[in-house]
Amino acid sequence: MTTRTTTRSVAFARPFTLDGIDESQPAGIYVIETDEDLIDGVSMLAYRRTGTRIRLHEDRLRPGIVETVSIDPAAVEAALADIPT
Repeated sequence: MTTRTTTRSVAFARPFTLDGIDESQPAGIYVIETDEDLIDGVSMLAYRRTGTRIRLHEDRLRPGIVETVSIDPAAVEAALADIPT
């Protein structure tokens, strides 16, 4: 199965929280990565999302360490729209 990964940057206007992340994250620009697998056996190109991750900002107490966390894409969209999840 063929996998593709897309990357996009998103800007959060306010601090936010997401399931799977222990602490509130500061406002700013974050990188979101989405993995999708090609669906075999269909007459046109079609992909199924298999995972979404967010790269968190570097922690001041742990310089040089950047954490990537699996997230729910719908929760990200709700946080970007500033809608409580």
